[in-house]
Amino acid sequence: MSVVKINVLTVPAEQREVLEKRFASRAHAVENSDGFEWFELLRPVEGTEQYLVYTRWRDEESFQAWMEGPMKAAHQGGDEDRGEKPKPAASGSTLWSFEVVQQAEPKGA
Repeated sequence: MSVVKINVLTVPAEQREVLEKRFASRAHAVENSDGFEWFELLRPVEGTEQYLVYTRWRDEESFQAWMEGPMKAAHQGGDEDRGEKPKPAASGSTLWSFEVVQQAEPKGA
């Protein structure tokens, strides 16, 4: 059964645009990873500074392979001209892990 990883990012209001632009610039970076099934970036609407980064994977091994390969490489970047990495947009991060035990989709989908 699939596994879901939700990265909970605490993002101050002044960094929201930065975070969203960074994700947009890496759009499609995960889609070709073996075992990848789904991605969503969820913006908070009210009462919290926490964004949710939702990914779904065929299995734990697929997620770990992505973490050690493409994801790690994507987070190594920076300003090559100045030898600097960009400041993180999030002030905190927590990873939640789940196994999918039930699912439903609209009829006719």
